[in-house]
Amino acid sequence: MNELNLATRIRQLRKKKGITQETMAAALLVSPQAVSKWESGTFCA
Repeated sequence: MNELNLATRIRQLRKKKGITQETMAAALLVSPQAVSKWESGTFCA
């Protein structure tokens, strides 16, 4: 799976569950900015 597909999949699954980036970030103990970067494909491996 390439980075763009992973980013798209993360966003799709989050939206399917009906949660915000902020809620997801809190559940994963990361910042909302981290979730945003994951979803835009600008994260570092």
